[in-house]
Amino acid sequence: MGVENKGALSGIRVVELGQLIAGPFCGQLLGDMGAEVIKVEPPKVVDADGKSSGGDPMRNWGHGDAKLWWEVVARNKKSVSANLRIAEGQDIVRRLAATADILIENFKPGTMEKWGLGPDALHAINPRLIIVRVSGYGQDGPYSSRAGFGGIGEAMGGWRYIVGDPDRAPSRMGVSIGDSLAATYGCMGALAALHARERTGKGQVVDSALYEAVLQVMESLVPEYMVSGHVRRRTGSVLEGVAPSNVYPCSDGEYLIGANQDAVFTRLCNAMGRPELAADERYSTHVARGNNQAELDEIIAEWSRTVTVEEIEKLMIEHSVPAGKIFRAQEMLEDPHFEAREALCEVDSPKWGKFKMQNAFPRLSDTPSGIRTLAPSEIGQDNAAVYGELLGMSEDEMDRLKEISAI
Repeated sequence: MGVENKGALSGIRVVELGQLIAGPFCGQLLGDMGAEVIKVEPPKVVDADGKSSGGDPMRNWGHGDAKLWWEVVARNKKSVSANLRIAEGQDIVRRLAATADILIENFKPGTMEKWGLGPDALHAINPRLIIVRVSGYGQDGPYSSRAGFGGIGEAMGGWRYIVGDPDRAPSRMGVSIGDSLAATYGCMGALAALHARERTGKGQVVDSALYEAVLQVMESLVPEYMVSGHVRRRTGSVLEGVAPSNVYPCSDGEYLIGANQDAVFTRLCNAMGRPELAADERYSTHVARGNNQAELDEIIAEWSRTVTVEEIEKLMIEHSVPAGKIFRAQEMLEDPHFEAREALCEVDSPKWGKFKMQNAFPRLSDTPSGIRTLAPSEIGQDNAAVYGELLGMSEDEMDRLKEISAI
């Protein structure tokens, strides 16, 4: 794409060893902010039947006929190939780590040590290296050796139990929120470690566990139980005791309204033509509305069914009530606010043509993040540039490594 790198992390080099979501999303965030991200993938292997394997499995993940998840999670990255299960591939990682500021991995704890790539070994090569380790349960503790995916972290961290309808089994979100949270905390830890390195001159390990990343966003769930014995439960589309805050039916669709604060609720009542509700002792305070949540929701739904989505939107804007439409991809592509803010960024892929994806967030006024390069289309497509130019490998050496399937 040839976009100039003005990002805050320009000049920072990241080596990404992880696969699937948690490690790569951390790399995506750092890359969006301007870091040079060198993604290490397993080499491409072709079996006797002509079937190929290798690379990050994310290359084949997604929904619908076009699998495009890779295009998002691997943007702003270079791809090199290395077989980490053999000595020659492990040596490549050591050489890359010697040049890097940050290394990301999300293998099962103990795997990096087994390969001779644990923190002690890497810090002996590069004491300034920051090592981000994302795992299900963390690097120590009795569960650390267990395999852990995002959904397991969501369950252990308390998320799954409170999501869904009370008369059904716990639900999940439609995205891999546990992985994304752990990756985000890994990224945040890396940025904090970069700042600390300015004082100490030394790198450190960032240990981001899936279940702890989920636990961090669980608000007061644990202290509520300890102090009062309250156990949060599944409440469907509402938050228990917070009313009105729900999705309400319209004559031609659905609409979300959040008017649980007293003054906002009064404005909603005026918009509905029911100002008397704001003075009704059943609904006049936050606690009262929470105690009468179901019946209040039905009153609002009875009214909302009489208007269209566009009509209710106009009323909510006019009365300054926080509310909004339920967006899908098609609504995002048509919405003027998305366009004005450039929340979606268009890319032009040789494989898929022109399409839009989410831009880089958050926005930084002086050192803007962005999408500078497309996701690498081929496994190891940057081997020559990285291994040859950065590490100084000769063509003969790279040929030898190819012959033994090290790259």
